Amino acid sequence: MKQGLWIVGISVLLAACGSESSDSDGEAFDAATVSLSPDAQTGRWYSEAQVEQGREVFGQFCASCHGKAAEATEDWKVADANGNYPPPPLNGSAHAWHHPLAVLDQVIRDGTADMGGSMPAWGRVIDAEQRLAVIAGFQAYWSDEIYDIWLKREVSSRGD
Repeated sequence: MKQGLWIVGISVLLAACGSESSDSDGEAFDAATVSLSPDAQTGRWYSEAQVEQGREVFGQFCASCHGKAAEATEDWKVADANGNYPPPPLNGSAHAWHHPLAVLDQVIRDGTADMGGSMPAWGRVIDAEQRLAVIAGFQAYWSDEIYDIWLKREVSSRGD
């Protein structure tokens, strides 16, 4: 039962719009090398410059499906007639915060076709630095409580 719920949860995260598409062969960033030390301005791992860059890239490539402020659609938990789920919110109100940086990057880079989703692979379009900035951009919408929970999970995923 838990495994089934986990699969449904991942499917919701991974299901997204199928507009632009790209074969993925982009380089992954090494999430383990991303410092988690708090930035002086943001108090989080990312800088204001990363948030600004990330929101610009997000607006160009992601907002048409995930919403301008990463809020997604109202009924993102409801599958359509084909069994596909709409793109989930990334603003901290869904489950993106359950995933470490490496997984968030993988989903953006490789898309979700291999997992039954419809999110395109952005690996040839958005480079590793931009993908990291996109993550910073949507994480900036997260409450401090959600971010702190995510940070503990991220540290744990690294084995630190």
